[in-house]
Amino acid sequence: MIALLRHQRPAPIGPLRKPVPRGASRMVVREPLRKRLPRLSLASLQSLVWPLLLLGLGYGAYVAGQRLLPYADQPIARVSVQGELHYVGREDVARQLAPLVQTSFFKVDLDALHAELRRIPWIADAQVRRVWPDQVLIQLEEQLPVARWGDEALLNNQGVAFAPGELSGYEHLPKLWGPQRAQQQVMQQYQMLSQLLRPLDISVASLELRERGSWFVTTGRGMELLLGRDHVVEKLRRFISVYEKSLKQDSENIARVDLRYPNGMAVAWRQPPAAPTPGDKAGERQ
Repeated sequence: MIALLRHQRPAPIGPLRKPVPRGASRMVVREPLRKRLPRLSLASLQSLVWPLLLLGLGYGAYVAGQRLLPYADQPIARVSVQGELHYVGREDVARQLAPLVQTSFFKVDLDALHAELRRIPWIADAQVRRVWPDQVLIQLEEQLPVARWGDEALLNNQGVAFAPGELSGYEHLPKLWGPQRAQQQVMQQYQMLSQLLRPLDISVASLELRERGSWFVTTGRGMELLLGRDHVVEKLRRFISVYEKSLKQDSENIARVDLRYPNGMAVAWRQPPAAPTPGDKAGERQ
């Protein structure tokens, strides 16, 4: 059986739709650029302008300073030396500093000037400063010599040694001596002993701190006092008490007083004192 196939007409097809893209988003209209930019407030403008203004002012000041510097930085024309001076000449100081001031006002080295001044033995302290437009001002404080330190130096009132070079004119000062590290200790002991002996009209001509720590005093009258190492003040007060009672009248004849005993003293005479008369009280002489 032969089957006849009939060709059927295809059904009409409507208009084709464009496929919708997968994952597509909704179209957004962009705002104008002027709306998207941040608005500048007065405060924000000031924060931008002030740094620029300060930068400009700083640069202008720098340029002006560079141009004015040659007029302000004048050569040093004068060195003024002030202070109560007895051992140092003002002209000598200015002459010694002359090589260091051959420069201009801002270039002069004040530290170098101060170091040079401290090299002068008689200068205890120095202050150096500039005085515009062309001057250097120097304020000096001299050493105050109180005693001699052996035969090599002088001591000031703080017990600090300084060597002026020539000591021949200072024999009138008391002579102190001891280990180099003990200069201030010897000066303090000298001041204390001098204060205690002054009411007796006795001066300290020399004071020595010996190696073992004992103290040896020579008075202005040539009398020697051996004080030992310990309880120096107590021993000296004991001497003062006995001196006022029994020794004062024969003080010129006393060669040495040994105070190293715990409760007494030994007196050595230049010449044996005259025997006391029956009416005299026996002196406390041991």
